[in-house]
Amino acid sequence: MPVIGFDRVAGLAPVAVARVAPGLPVADPAPAGAHTHDFLVLFYAHRADGRLVIDSRRWTVTDGDLFVIAPGQVISFRDPVETTVVDGWAVWFPTDVIRPGRSGAYSSWRSHPLLLPFAHGTDRAQRLRVPPPDRAGWVERFVLLDTELRARRDGHQEAALAHLTLLLVAVARLPTDVADQLRSAEEPLLAAVFDVVERRYQEPISLADVAAELALTAGHLTTVVRRRTGRTVQQWLAQRRMQQARLLLTDTDLTVATISRRIGYSDVSYFIKRFRAEHGVTPSQWRHATAGTS
Repeated sequence: MPVIGFDRVAGLAPVAVARVAPGLPVADPAPAGAHTHDFLVLFYAHRADGRLVIDSRRWTVTDGDLFVIAPGQVISFRDPVETTVVDGWAVWFPTDVIRPGRSGAYSSWRSHPLLLPFAHGTDRAQRLRVPPPDRAGWVERFVLLDTELRARRDGHQEAALAHLTLLLVAVARLPTDVADQLRSAEEPLLAAVFDVVERRYQEPISLADVAAELALTAGHLTTVVRRRTGRTVQQWLAQRRMQQARLLLTDTDLTVATISRRIGYSDVSYFIKRFRAEHGVTPSQWRHATAGTS
């Protein structure tokens, strides 16, 4: 099954938005058919009548539905998106866009107040309802974010993230009677895995080290994590390290070699190779492109 990653570009805001309507090109990076993401997704159906499937659970899609989709959830449309959604919007962004005050990872974004709706387990989508009187205002929020991202004027990163923050505040302020929709089964094993990754990503740890700490075999751990998230433990570990590398490149003057050691790579050449494979540029090029834009 395809696992779609967020396509980061140095110097551009790490947020994407697309309008979903008949006759418009589909800007979502996902391929046709079932797929999963490693980023967060807001999907707002302003006018719709159809179905979609998330983690094998069927959902109806009607006017005013807002789907809050976490990394690792398997998504597929029962009908073509053009016939399901007459008018809607999708926004997607990586988990480290909304910083929790300190550098954090998967386990940290789950505790951020504005990201709480995404954090109630990875095996079930959350569907919220936007009240009819508020729906025009929701469309305006998406339009403002889309306009900022398209224009790319000076300060567009800060402006886009401000619009995204306001959008997430609006999600958090939806009527309290949707609270029951936000409750889902806990994922204690996944939580434990991400806790280990968060505590030890700065060390040269292996899959065997993670499995040993959880008293599991490496094979069993690999099977469970891949099945539930679409990625391996090693891939999540690498993503956490790249997240911290981007933060240190943007917010500090540390040398690339020092950053490499701080994120668990003793070989700076290997770190540069991994970073280039992930981002298309070297760490130094990333730092130069993002200078003055963070």
